[in-house]
Amino acid sequence: MNYIELLDKKPDLVTPGTSACQGCPAELSLRATLKVLGENTIMCIPPGCMAGAGCVGWNFDSGLKVPVHITLLDNTAAVLTGINEAHGRDVTVAAFAGDGATSDCGFQSLSATAERGENVIYICYDNEGYMNTGFQRSGSTTKGSMTSTTPVGEVGKGKEQQKKDLPLIMAMHNPAYLATLSPSHMSDFVKKMEKAKSIKDGFVYLHIFSPCPTGWGFDGAKSIEVARKAVETNIFPLYEVDHGEYKLTVPNKNPKPVSELFGMMKKFRHVSEQGIQDVQNYVDKKYKTLQALVGQE
Repeated sequence: MNYIELLDKKPDLVTPGTSACQGCPAELSLRATLKVLGENTIMCIPPGCMAGAGCVGWNFDSGLKVPVHITLLDNTAAVLTGINEAHGRDVTVAAFAGDGATSDCGFQSLSATAERGENVIYICYDNEGYMNTGFQRSGSTTKGSMTSTTPVGEVGKGKEQQKKDLPLIMAMHNPAYLATLSPSHMSDFVKKMEKAKSIKDGFVYLHIFSPCPTGWGFDGAKSIEVARKAVETNIFPLYEVDHGEYKLTVPNKNPKPVSELFGMMKKFRHVSEQGIQDVQNYVDKKYKTLQALVGQE
């Protein structure tokens, strides 16, 4: 099946006029997501980039062509549960969250919803921070990143902790289906979204890589290139867990060095060679863990 052609034939459920930053992968991913999920969807969107961009109807000339609930950062997954109880299997109940909050203040609610096996779809767009008053550090921020709350100077060297691996954390909750997606690999993206929509026997978690031109410091025209480089370096491997079975959907036997990705954006320009090597070692170790789960040791 040609998934790109399938996507092109589906109606766009995000109206023109959103005020997302130029080249925003989150907005692109939201459009693709709704094309696949379709009109019979109820969407929850917490405060964040997609809310600020007017995708929930805050701007008079924009919004979504499906019912939308604006939720709090820390209870989005719980709201999904309530909606699902009210509507059952009649609609697709999904959240499009991110902006750092999923891995931090929203995680407890997310974990509980997954543990209960609620038949909902939770989607996290991963832009590695919070876009509040400037680009702020979160649990999803990569080690070494310069943010407004992890400044670089004589004292600070950027974020000192490694990024939280939320997809693998969520995989330990035994969801019915889990997958990582990237707008740089749209055929893989659509295939996984279609599978997520078809799941009727439990919780679904989808994690979308979403490089932020404004916060990360790169030309928005290169968003897809940056996203592709993250996959090619194994910083963001593409895989799925279908009822406990792990599969690398885009295997990468000859990964490129993480320095190629770091060199594409301002937030890493200060990182030393040793700092880059520390991240490289971490990425290599995490990928070996994933290979072991897939059965490719």
